[in-house]
Amino acid sequence: MIAKDKVIRWGIIGCGAVTEVKSGPAYQKTAGFELAAVMRRDVALAEDYAQRHQVAKFSDNAADLINDDNIDAIYIATPPDSHKHYALLVAKAGKPCCIEKPLAPNYQDSLAIEQAFQQAKVPLFVAYYRRSLPRFNKVKSLLESNAIGHIRHISWQLSKPANAIDLSDQYNWRTDKSIAVGGYFDDLASHGLDLFAYLLGDFKQVSGIGTNQQGLYSAFDAVTACWQHENGVTGVGSWNFGGAARQDKVTIVGSAGELDFSVFDEVPIMLTQGNSKEEFVIENPENIQLHHVGNIYQHLVNDKRHPSTGTSARHTSWVMDEILAVS
Repeated sequence: MIAKDKVIRWGIIGCGAVTEVKSGPAYQKTAGFELAAVMRRDVALAEDYAQRHQVAKFSDNAADLINDDNIDAIYIATPPDSHKHYALLVAKAGKPCCIEKPLAPNYQDSLAIEQAFQQAKVPLFVAYYRRSLPRFNKVKSLLESNAIGHIRHISWQLSKPANAIDLSDQYNWRTDKSIAVGGYFDDLASHGLDLFAYLLGDFKQVSGIGTNQQGLYSAFDAVTACWQHENGVTGVGSWNFGGAARQDKVTIVGSAGELDFSVFDEVPIMLTQGNSKEEFVIENPENIQLHHVGNIYQHLVNDKRHPSTGTSARHTSWVMDEILAVS
């Protein structure tokens, strides 16, 4: 553990869009943490971020930031295809690390990252922040209190129309098969599948298919899957990124009721028990990773295990590979 009176100084590698509101400010708002430095390959953009967010140091050299004696921990917020490269450098430096999700583009790289941090005996966290959000911990508490009886099945339908970037032929790493074979599935479905492992336990067996229906980019734009959790709960999922309208609905069926909620939309959690319905409205924080980052502090200083680690994220990578039949 780290001493409670020590301020833990963080450096960010890749201060792009995700760090503007979702995550970067959370490191500044968490007591005991300081955002001390940022790095981006375009040094002008790194300087701009540092000035706007009142960060003292900026750089275009990741190795210099990682090995800076005045930086205690690293947050990697780059595209997934670079996660392994940076993560192994951080593990070698012996510093705690948080990596954006997914942990890596495939299971083997995720396993290599996890093992590197285990061998270095330093903590590894992954930004599957839904495990720390109050709204999803309310879902977890309802399930654990048997509000819907014995859990039988979970289903998730996520669809949305092609966006302007998809239709314009503009490059987007999220739909580049060489970086993310599943396209938006890799970026979005990983959040929900990781959440389901948190709510229902690890997956036991998984299968799926992916295809490209629109021909707008190289990655898959439609994926379907079925699975079973180790406790026997079954599940199905469908993700389509060329539909007519947006839809994001999860239903958990139990022997005595149902729970409905959304992975991404801030809609009420709906509990149905026979003819009775109850809504739970729980808003997300402005900086959506705030609870996730706060739990990192609790893990490092107060020895309270974080819900999203390299081990749990590696399992999610295995689930994703099984769905896409990646060997």
